[in-house]
Amino acid sequence: MSVTPLNPAGLAAPLAPYSVGVKAGNTIYVSGVLPLDTDGKTFGAGDVRKQTRFVIETIQKILHEGGGTLQDIAFNTVILKDMADYASVNEVYREFFSESPPARYCIAAKLVREDFLVEIASIAHVSPA
Repeated sequence: MSVTPLNPAGLAAPLAPYSVGVKAGNTIYVSGVLPLDTDGKTFGAGDVRKQTRFVIETIQKILHEGGGTLQDIAFNTVILKDMADYASVNEVYREFFSESPPARYCIAAKLVREDFLVEIASIAHVSPA
């Protein structure tokens, strides 16, 4: 099985040695996406709704690069800096995953930068090319 890195143009460079996504067979693995703009600055600092929307839209771009869509996601991992933001994140999340939402879990943890409020990683299964 071939493994193809997915690093769409227009995204910030990863903060560590990893691909933002990889396609292995018919599965796309999206690394934990952070609210990082193309200049390496935090997008939507202090606003968890803006950061959540940005993160999901970035996941959408990575999936598109591998031939997938948000509807192909089978599993999401949501990491919050503060569980007090849980309802706000779900409000935005529901806009993208309203019907047949993927399985997921959500935890609170310290993120890479103090101003990051949310991180989401995904696993998607796409149709064979």
